[in-house]
Order: sequence, then structure tokens, then C-alpha cells
Amino acid sequence: MAEQITRRETLLRGLAATSVLAMVPDWATPALAQGDTDVKFTDIPANFNPNNPNGTTRLLDIRKIDGLITPKDQFFAIRHFNAPEIDGAAYKLKFSGMMNRPNELSLAELKAMRSTELVAGYECSGNSPRAMQGLSSNGRWTGVRLNAVLKQMGVQPKAREVVFFGTDRGDQEVVWRQQTFKLQQQFGRSITLENAMKPEPLLAYALNGQPLAREQGFPVRLIMPGWYGVANVKWLSEVHLQEERYLGNFQARWYRTLRAVGGSGQENDPQTQFVESEVTHLRLKSVIARVRKAGDAHQILGFVLNDGTPLKTVEVKIDNGPWQKATLDPANTEYSWKLFTYRWEGATPGEHTIVSRATDASGAVQETEAELGTKKTFLEHNAQFPRKVMIA
Repeated sequence: MAEQITRRETLLRGLAATSVLAMVPDWATPALAQGDTDVKFTDIPANFNPNNPNGTTRLLDIRKIDGLITPKDQFFAIRHFNAPEIDGAAYKLKFSGMMNRPNELSLAELKAMRSTELVAGYECSGNSPRAMQGLSSNGRWTGVRLNAVLKQMGVQPKAREVVFFGTDRGDQEVVWRQQTFKLQQQFGRSITLENAMKPEPLLAYALNGQPLAREQGFPVRLIMPGWYGVANVKWLSEVHLQEERYLGNFQARWYRTLRAVGGSGQENDPQTQFVESEVTHLRLKSVIARVRKAGDAHQILGFVLNDGTPLKTVEVKIDNGPWQKATLDPANTEYSWKLFTYRWEGATPGEHTIVSRATDASGAVQETEAELGTKKTFLEHNAQFPRKVMIA
């Protein structure tokens, strides 16, 4: 039987083995010790429910984060259409379009190919304080590199776009000029061939060492490290290569962001331009998730989501105090969410405001809510998120 040890013990043993344990402070490991007690957040709505009553959404309760990997049964889930029930034994993933050798691969055939493990975290582009940042998670994915499969099929010279279709489908209203059509739509998203041939995209069939659950896209889904959740197509049925741009509903009409540039930022200002962009890569965000009383101090735990750009700093501010540097978990990886901790000493009784901000190696700094005001649509909300806690 395999030895059962905690994540903290695993990390500490690994650090000791590489002779760097002495360099890492105890607070750098965010796993929580027995006897620590959670501090109550006062900013959580009384009716907050991680599970949507209609069953289309499951939020992660970020107050339960206790390590880098989100347990499979807590991983957030959201969908637009149905959650298909697919027979894994009969499953075939179709590869079509501008390929030299179009083909279908069974789940067994995909599993027989050289597998890759990748730790990746992401969030829904609609994640925000409205969902208490619960449309986010981080897991260890197992699958086959997309570029390896495309190379096996043979890509034709004129191919430019790779379209991913899910098995899920439903009715959608499509507006064309002044006409509205209600059409049966299959979920689809696309990426450029250039992005598809990078080493990161994964045709994943397992999460945390176990087969995908139905709500996670069983039997096979796409994982796009560093991209918003909508690009990580679930219940994959077909991968299609084409020359022209894909203009599906969830590509060309939904999942767009509108930002004001120049002028006053108001709609009636002729000096203001409104720029529309596609939802793709994760925008830099940090979130305070948990506060614990630990001995004579408090531990603040949070996470950062971004596109894989190395982080420069994560900072925490208490009330109107200065920004203080937090400690990043050494177990973080390039595309995981990045856990951080901050040791808060001398907390006084009463309500306090805690906020974090992240800065990456390119110089990008997480914006405040006011600075994000130029964005006119709700997607890609990555503003600093002040939290309220009550110290007894």
C-alpha cells in the first residue's frame, strides 16, 4: 500500500531532499495546521450557495482551499447546454477538415499514445466577486499533447484555424441584421493553428489521476493552459482544421470584451473609442481566499491566476496600511494558480479590510476596480478584490 502523507509533508520532504528547506520559511507552505481556526469573512452574502439550484453551475468555496490541487469533487463546473452522457467504450474523437489523414480515435487509442501531465488552473471569464471568485480551480491533468495528434494526422499547408466542437448542444438565438433565428447550436470554440501547435494544449482524459467526471467533460476535453475556461472545450466530439476564421456563437458573438480608450470613456464622447477583443488568455488576478488564526498571528492565504507569465510580486494590504510582500508557494508551477501567504501580526479586534495585488515580470500590475472602469462588459473581471474579516 502506498504511504499516505499530507501535501505539506510531501513538499517539506522534497525541499529537504534538495537542501533548500532552510531557505524557505514555515509560512511559505500554505497547508493549514491542525488547531488553526478560520476567521469569519463578513462580505459573503447570506444567500451564497456554491451549487446553482438548476444544476448548471458548481462553485468552488475558496474558503476551503488547502493546497495547490483542487479536489476533483470540488472542482468548479459550468455549462451552457446539456451535460452529455457519453459511453467511453464507444467514444470516437473525430479529426476532420484540412488534414492529410483525417481519422477517428477512440479513448483507448488516445490513452495508448504518449501521455503528459500538466498542472493548470483557470477560471470562467465571468468569474468575479458576484460568484465570490468561486468559478476557478486548479488541477493535475493527464492527456495527449494536441500538437502530437495533429502532426500524426498531417496538417495541410493552407490550414489556419483549429475548431473544437463539444458534444453538448442546445437552442440559441442568432441575430442577423434585423432578424432573429432560434437555431440548434453545438458548442464550439477555435484557436489559431499557431497556438494549437504549441506544446501546452492538451487533449485531457484525467483529472488528479482519475478519469474525468461527467461535469468535467468526460471522456475527453481540451485544456488550454493560461486561457479562460471557455477555451477549454469539454465533451470533445470533433477537432476540425480550416482556412477561414471560425465564427460560431461562442466565438464571434459571446465572450467579447468592450473597453473604452481615450477621452472621458463615456459612450457619448466622440474622443472615446470602444475597442472589442476576444476572450482568450487569463488576465492577471489575485484573490484573498482564506484567513486563519495560527498561534499568536494570522495567516492570509490567496491565489493568483494569470497566463503563465512569471510573477514579480504579490502584495497584501491591511486597512489603510502599506503594501507588504507576500510569500509565494514553492510548489506553484508555470500554469497552476499561484498560492501565496502573508503572516499578519498584531491584528486588533474588529472588522478589517484585506486586499491583494499581483505584479508580473512584464510590469503589469493588477488594477483596482476604479481603474478597470474603462471596461464596459462584465467578462474578464480581474480587479483587486478587497475582503472584509472580523477579528474576535
